[in-house]
Amino acid sequence: MSATDTQRGGAGPSSSVYESKPWLARYRDDYNHGAVTIEFASALDMVRAAVERDPDCEIVRYFDGTLTMRELDELSDAFAVALVERGFAKGDRLATYLQNIPQVLVVVVGTWKAGGIVVSVNPMSRQRELTTILTDCEATAIVSQEDLWSIAGEVVPNTSVRTAFTTSPLEFQSRHDERLFSGMERIDCDGAEDLTTVLGQFRGRTPEPVTLTGDDVAFLGYTSGTTGPPKGAMNTHANIVFNAQTYRDWIQLGRDDSVFGVAPLFHITGVVGHMAIALLLPCPLVLAYRFEPGVVVDAIREHRPTFSIGSITVFIAMMNAPGADRDALSSMVKVYSGGAPIPPSTVKAFSDQFGHYIHNFYGLTETNSPSHGVPLGATAPVDETSGALSVGVPIFDTVVRIVRDDGVDAEVGEVGEIVTRGPQVVPAYWGKPEETEKALRGPGGVVELKTGDVGYMDAEGWFYVVDRKKDQINAGGYKVWPREVEDVLYEHPAVREAAVVGVPDEYRGETVKAFVSLRPGQSVEPDELIAFCKERMSAYKYPRQIELRDELPKTVTGKLLRRELRGT
Repeated sequence: MSATDTQRGGAGPSSSVYESKPWLARYRDDYNHGAVTIEFASALDMVRAAVERDPDCEIVRYFDGTLTMRELDELSDAFAVALVERGFAKGDRLATYLQNIPQVLVVVVGTWKAGGIVVSVNPMSRQRELTTILTDCEATAIVSQEDLWSIAGEVVPNTSVRTAFTTSPLEFQSRHDERLFSGMERIDCDGAEDLTTVLGQFRGRTPEPVTLTGDDVAFLGYTSGTTGPPKGAMNTHANIVFNAQTYRDWIQLGRDDSVFGVAPLFHITGVVGHMAIALLLPCPLVLAYRFEPGVVVDAIREHRPTFSIGSITVFIAMMNAPGADRDALSSMVKVYSGGAPIPPSTVKAFSDQFGHYIHNFYGLTETNSPSHGVPLGATAPVDETSGALSVGVPIFDTVVRIVRDDGVDAEVGEVGEIVTRGPQVVPAYWGKPEETEKALRGPGGVVELKTGDVGYMDAEGWFYVVDRKKDQINAGGYKVWPREVEDVLYEHPAVREAAVVGVPDEYRGETVKAFVSLRPGQSVEPDELIAFCKERMSAYKYPRQIELRDELPKTVTGKLLRRELRGT
């Protein structure tokens, strides 16, 4: 049985209320209520069809610059030829270490044309994190921003990477907005080739055709998941095409729409909810390098995108940005948010200010972006007990169960773990069969994801996320594993013990707090420890709060009790 066959469910769990899909009654009349046909054999075929259908479509709008589908096709051809001539082969992995710039699309499509797998790396990652990912996936190539090469250049020689390119956010535009690019200059990067130079050398050449199937891996998206160490979720071409179609059909997107790329393109939301949907239609994808509220509002006013999806913190920031009025965001008639709980009060405030309702999406890297969504035009109910806004209903061709600790399906309204089965669920983690079996296999070997999130389904088929099963911290949509932060704290010579928990935060929903006890005779201030972590970790991971204690609570066996600290 192929990965795709397995993904579509096999026999599945025994019949229950969830198998009858009560949520279908919440669907719009024009939604597909049955099985979904994946329209292209691969994401590359999807792109090729879009080039043929509309070669002059401006697939990227980047400040005052544009990139058409025809140009993307030519540049990605050139990149694929350059890769192959440097020894890159089908199935090899290429890491992208980039912000939201047009080069991402060139590199992604070019990598697919060379038969490769794209490994999306968070540009906030530092040496430790980048080393872990490159080593785990055994990447043979990397494309890094010039301003990040000081980090990547130190890591690459100690990995299997043998081909490196660098590029600049200053390219593909000439406006050089001072709010983003002040003081930025082109940088010579020893040990790497300049991407623009290479593309110029190979432009006009076409790579030997490769055949990719739905079972081939398109992206490796690294996630801490529910068990700690980073794992590469094997997002297949079938996963990508299916959920690109989901965005199109669920949100009623067409070629007259355009997408604002507010989510990071390294994140699964950016991969599918920005790039893949734009490439499927095709339609313009508006990029603005990185999130700066004032720049974002100006870009929306200028380019008039109709749809975006981002974390709720993004929309909170936009509400407080200069010039953010109804006119500025009048084109954004289809707004979705995911990645973190959404306070109902924020949805109301956004609607009051801009006139647009924020619809919820819910999913994980392992579900290739959404597994649940609020139907376009619908208003999500609010749980009367917890005040939580519903994350929506399962998307097309998807079965979601709530499972009790004893493995039995929960009753309607009963809380348990959210378990998802459908064409969007990844078949495996890269090189981790035990983790795959634990988190991605259900009864009879069917592929289904045990999300580690706890929630329930109401009688109308709406789903709610009410807690997390493990200790994972959700800081503004970014997932943080406490052990990783603790490991960095333990590198400080003054630290004896460290325990990290998530605590409520008005802006990020949850933020990282560390409790630390010191070695005898040592002295250090909390701000010093915060700075120590900040130098060694991504911006969203380092602790914003540190509390010093003489002793940390433990079990009789010496295990630190995070749950006791979480309540303080």
